[in-house]
Order: sequence, then structure tokens, then C-alpha cells
Amino acid sequence: MTKSNKDQDITLRIAQQPEADELLARSPLAALIGMLLDQQVPMEWAFSGPYTLAGRMGGDDLDAHEIAAYAPEAFAELFSAKPALHRYPGSMAKRVQQLCQYLVAEYDGDASAVWSDVSSGAELRKRLNALPGFGTQKAQIFLALLGKQFGVRPAGWQEAAGPYGEAGSRRSVADITGPESLAEVRAFKQQAKQASRAAKRAADK
Repeated sequence: MTKSNKDQDITLRIAQQPEADELLARSPLAALIGMLLDQQVPMEWAFSGPYTLAGRMGGDDLDAHEIAAYAPEAFAELFSAKPALHRYPGSMAKRVQQLCQYLVAEYDGDASAVWSDVSSGAELRKRLNALPGFGTQKAQIFLALLGKQFGVRPAGWQEAAGPYGEAGSRRSVADITGPESLAEVRAFKQQAKQASRAAKRAADK
């Protein structure tokens, strides 16, 4: 996954919308933004967001420099216009801008530079974890997505991705290759939430 993936035969079925998935496959920045948006909303909603945002910005791709320099209030309006890009459009618009500002400052706006020259999975996880809005879990999931679907596999990448790097797992967006696996991942997430609630209730007794 380089600056552009047009020369690579990458097919994604994460957003469950052909045009949105095509953008995710060829645009490293779109993939990062989709991952950032993937919280407290359905996965398809989060990962179709970059495509919708690109259209609202008047293009067919996203540019970190343009987003970083966008007037915050106007950028928030792009997120808030119906249908909204997220359940919390204002705060997520701010996070996306912060991510792009970081990419401009650290990587000259090239999202793929975050992973294009890494020598190990541990280094990649550290770089992803440093991105605004990327905690440990989000960094591990995106690392697994890079390895499983984009062919970005530095030494030790599966270990660095933790359980999300396991072959054949159905834990996260990294494992979604179509409607069936989407349903399996969603079921896993629901089970995990139920187990977490049960554990919390037991601890509170």
C-alpha cells in the first residue's frame, strides 16, 4: 500500500458499497480516516465516511494538506450535513483534522509513509499508536488490516497486532471480506460486549 494503490489489485468489501470500498483500497488516507471513524457507529457507516467526505469536498480522493488547512467550522459542517458522517460529527471532524495535521507535520501529508518503510511490526504499531485518535486497540486493528488485506507485513506484524492478527479470526474490520464475514465480526463484537457487561456486573456485586 503505497501513496496510491492504483497499480495494486486490492479489493475490499468493508463499507459494503463498491465506490467507498474502491476509495479505501487505493487511498491510504481514506483507509486511515475510516479506521478513525470506526467507533460507536456501524463499521460500514464509518468506512463509507471517507467516500462521502471526498464527494462533499468536491473530489474523488482526500488530501491531508487540504483537510489540515480547512476552516474548522466549515469542515465540521461537511460532517454534520445530512446524512451525517458520524453519530458525533463535530468531535469526529475535529479528530480527522488533527490526524491530517499530524500527517502533514510528520509525514509531509503522505499517509502511506506511516508504514511504507517500517522494518518491524513493533515499529509500525508504535507509529500507528502515535497518530491522533489511535489508541492501542485501534492501532492493532489497523495493523492487522494492513497485514491481512493490504499486504503490509513487516517482520512480527501478527504479534504486534495481537489477537487481531490471528489467521482466520473474526474479531475486527481486518477480517471483513464480504457480508458473511461482516455478520461474523459483528456477532463477535456483540458477544464481547455482553461478556464485558457481565464481568462488570459481577465486579459491582
